[in-house]
Amino acid sequence: MEEWLDTLDQMGNILFTVVLGLLYIITRKLISRNVKRYGRKRDFSLSRVKYTIKYLHFIFFAIYLIPAGFVWDISFKGLSVYFVTFFTVAGIALFAAWSILSNITASIILFFYFPYRIGSRVRIMDGDNSVEGLIYDLNFFSILIKNEEGQLITYPNNLALQKAIVILSDPK
Repeated sequence: MEEWLDTLDQMGNILFTVVLGLLYIITRKLISRNVKRYGRKRDFSLSRVKYTIKYLHFIFFAIYLIPAGFVWDISFKGLSVYFVTFFTVAGIALFAAWSILSNITASIILFFYFPYRIGSRVRIMDGDNSVEGLIYDLNFFSILIKNEEGQLITYPNNLALQKAIVILSDPK
């Protein structure tokens, strides 16, 4: 009888994992379709849309791993050594380059709320370091602006969220 209950429990775990996997696949497709639709509607570059989709897929994959770990009784005590090691190395790397993570996060925010597009003429108000020119590209880490002298200026995404940006002309 006990073996039968163990088999039934294993089948329940497998069923839950399959349902969770199907839910993950459906979520991936919904994210991809909605982000692509939003990107086309806002006339974003294809590379910018792809970066955003990949980032969101990674986040949702990590979220779906947590319930799967609980169902399969993965010992988090045993994994704690690996987690501590990973987070120590990641913490040191992120401390040394914290702006990379903030730029990636800012790029996701700017993807969904960025009233400018490639070709817009803008001025970023930053005191004596103000930048003015045409938006040449919007990527995961920065906004590329071409000024009147033809110079390409890289402006970090995390700073773009903190500074006032004036639209001088929009290429609609």
